[in-house]
Amino acid sequence: MAEEYTVSLDKLIDDVKLEVIYTPRDTKEIIISNNDINRPGLQLTGFYAYFNTEKIQILGNTEFAYLGGLSSEERKTALATLFSHKIPAVIITRGHTPFHELIEAAKEYEIPVLATPLDTSEVMASMIAYLNLCLAQRITRHGVLIEIYGEGVLIVGESGVGKSETAIELVKRGHRLVADDAVEIKKVSAISLVGSSPDNIRHFIELRGIGIVNAMRLFGMGAIKTTERIDLVIKLEPWDPDKVYDRMGVDSEYTSILGVNVPSMTIPVKPGRNLAVILEVAAMNNRQKKLGYNAAQELLSNLGLEMQGNETYQSWTDL
Repeated sequence: MAEEYTVSLDKLIDDVKLEVIYTPRDTKEIIISNNDINRPGLQLTGFYAYFNTEKIQILGNTEFAYLGGLSSEERKTALATLFSHKIPAVIITRGHTPFHELIEAAKEYEIPVLATPLDTSEVMASMIAYLNLCLAQRITRHGVLIEIYGEGVLIVGESGVGKSETAIELVKRGHRLVADDAVEIKKVSAISLVGSSPDNIRHFIELRGIGIVNAMRLFGMGAIKTTERIDLVIKLEPWDPDKVYDRMGVDSEYTSILGVNVPSMTIPVKPGRNLAVILEVAAMNNRQKKLGYNAAQELLSNLGLEMQGNETYQSWTDL
């Protein structure tokens, strides 16, 4: 079973900028485990089929208009029923003043009540994005994550192959380091992965023969970044003269991480190869492919070739 992640309510309050109207206890002790939220319009009318009690509830204009049209006793019953389901928290949007029946129900059932002056849709969008990140499925991979021309490139390979040295050269060329040695990868959506560095090793790089260096202290704030989407995986490996490497790049290769397929390629390493420049070209070429252009396919079209892979390369060289 996949590990479940949580976030404390106090962190949510601080990061999303919410005001605390009522809380039964320290918000650090209140745990949020569901990355979705709900507007309880149907529930206030009495419909509780398929109601997920783990979701934070949002009360906006519609909910307040409905509650305002009820008598005090009806409002008390509707709110008490909602709060009795032990929901994690209620957030009031658009600066509405909470009904006294709402505060009474919150105290009776010990449910936190929060508020924000922002529009309901704005609050929902920011909270869903925030919770998706905090509660995302995640793993840690050995490697280096660096932003190259706006593309998040995850560099992997066995120890000593040159990942950190390549990262330093890329930083010197104006690109930004996200993580070295350990990369925390979160699945923030069905198609997106975001990588970051563990707090205790952030900005540090190990260079054999030199030791540990701090990229931010050496190269400045512009040389580092806290998080970055993973757009490309590059595997560095020692050059194997008996292995046939891709010479055309017609077929796209992918690496599956947390169920998300990320474009990938293998770069052989040997003396004399400028890996920093090669990775820059790989990042730019990956961006071009995302925009719909593939240089290898255009070349094959110009040559009138339709074959793929190494057979295509052999046919081209035989021309």
